[in-house]
Amino acid sequence: MIIWVGRHVMRCSGTYEYLDGPEEQARLDAVRRYQLVDEPVDDTYERIAFVAAALFGTPIATVSLVEQHRVWLAAAYGLPDVREVGPEPGLCASAIAQDGVYVVNNAATDPRTHEHPLVRGELGLRFYAAAPIRTYDGYRLGTVNVIDNRPREATQQQLTALEHLAAIVSDELELRLLVIRSAMAEQRMRETVN
Repeated sequence: MIIWVGRHVMRCSGTYEYLDGPEEQARLDAVRRYQLVDEPVDDTYERIAFVAAALFGTPIATVSLVEQHRVWLAAAYGLPDVREVGPEPGLCASAIAQDGVYVVNNAATDPRTHEHPLVRGELGLRFYAAAPIRTYDGYRLGTVNVIDNRPREATQQQLTALEHLAAIVSDELELRLLVIRSAMAEQRMRETVN
């Protein structure tokens, strides 16, 4: 996989392998039902990423959706022109495997992340905190996360705020799904009438 970071290319390999079987297929189907992957950036998610970065004072924040072979960035504050990254373990793909906020205070020394390409590469990721985006039916689609290139600690208030931002993304996704379903119903009605 190729990832553009600024004018530079990062090559990543690997797939999201730690959730397998029917549960993972159902989660991937849930990701796709919102029709957000491969779409232009939506201002709603850009605003959420901006607020997350402002709350933590980090240079980067994203709203991500984890697919099987990539992590799609629905918004990427501080990472212009980056829309996807690899699904290697340690960051977004690992964060959705648990219920609570996932925090890495120093990715260079954390065994979960120290080999990740975004940690070892040009970005030099050190701090990472992510709250899972959960659907109404319990699927964890991705994360709202904040990133810094220096180690740091987060307060409980910041982590709770990150969870609230992820809940807002969930609410926005449900509104998006209502619009999608309404448009499909209208299209079926038009086809029936004609």
